[in-house]
Amino acid sequence: MSLDEIDRRILRALQRKGRMSNAELSEAVNLSPSACHRRVQRLEKDGYIRDYVALLDARKMSVPSTVFVEITLSGQADEVLDAFEKAVSRIPDVLECHLMAGTADYLLKVVAENTEDFARIHRQYLARLPGVLQMQSSFALRTVFKTTALPV
Repeated sequence: MSLDEIDRRILRALQRKGRMSNAELSEAVNLSPSACHRRVQRLEKDGYIRDYVALLDARKMSVPSTVFVEITLSGQADEVLDAFEKAVSRIPDVLECHLMAGTADYLLKVVAENTEDFARIHRQYLARLPGVLQMQSSFALRTVFKTTALPV
């Protein structure tokens, strides 16, 4: 299925405010409520809309620090990659893990309360990850821009 401009308007609106009612959405995209509902159902069924989530405030959740951790593994064998990925997926403080091209093998996005909390996460989890040869951590000083919205 290809997306037309109405589908794109629906997706943009839902990325801004995922809890809007069908009536609000249909008004925002200038479509009848029944046609809008059918399109949203199709977008969900076809996988364009994967999920609906609540985005939490990191400060209120007491994890205002973001740390990016570059990890280089001791090798690239499937067993090494699989063991690392399985272990890192179980760390509750890791929000994202990306297999990279470039100098590091993986890039992790970790949240922590502060530097002491990150030291705990490092000691308790990161230092015990299998196959790690080298690790470099960078603390974000300030978030300049952040979005979950994909360009539509």
